[in-house]
Amino acid sequence: MKTPAELFSLKGKVAVVIGGTGVLCGEMAEGIAIAGATVALVGRDAAKAKARLDSIAKGGGKAEFFPCDTTSKAGLQQLLADVLKKLGRVDILVNGAGINSPTPFFDITEDEFDRILTVNLKGVVLACQVFGKHLVEQKSGSIINLGSASGLTPLSRVFTYSASKAAVHNLSKNLAREWAASGVRVNILVPGFFPAEQNRKVLNPERVAQIMGKTPMKRFGEAHELVGATLLLASDAGSFITGAEIVVDGGFDAMSI
Repeated sequence: MKTPAELFSLKGKVAVVIGGTGVLCGEMAEGIAIAGATVALVGRDAAKAKARLDSIAKGGGKAEFFPCDTTSKAGLQQLLADVLKKLGRVDILVNGAGINSPTPFFDITEDEFDRILTVNLKGVVLACQVFGKHLVEQKSGSIINLGSASGLTPLSRVFTYSASKAAVHNLSKNLAREWAASGVRVNILVPGFFPAEQNRKVLNPERVAQIMGKTPMKRFGEAHELVGATLLLASDAGSFITGAEIVVDGGFDAMSI
């Protein structure tokens, strides 16, 4: 039997973290790297990537930046080829790119709707097609799709975001069922309220008061608090976990009035 340290170790693994230049997935990427994996940090902003790469290196981890338009299948196919050429393998995929908007329902334009669905859902579908095929063919791997509290129960004011995340939850469970026999696990990591970039414009004082009123821990999550669940899902410690919604929300989903 493996020791706990061995179960959670990612030594020798390669993880592709889409959205890794952001606050939440950046912290997840750093945790994955410190656990021993080599990380392909995927995003569009090289400056943000450099800050995260420097932090990972300081902690003794290994990571490289790979720019990519993750809403393009051709772009993702090139990303897979580049990662395999440079890092040799892929074992873990984190799908964490996302955008949000508080536009009132009757004011949502087709362009805004399409943009949010493209980033939040289409990008996940395409990444799962491209990387999932590779993992199924090698008969091993872990995919972690970032869900949301609004994917469990819709949240007011973020109509398109809630719909896109609910679809990600559903997609992930479908793929978990399809690929389980091939040794590929697909799970949903479900953050509660974390003050990431995409949420700040929604968090006015009234909204914050509503959130705190339904959060037993009476605070926002901190990005590093996603790392434990990430390592569980990415490592052998979670070898019998697939199709699961792992909720990290300070009790938000457990509470009503």
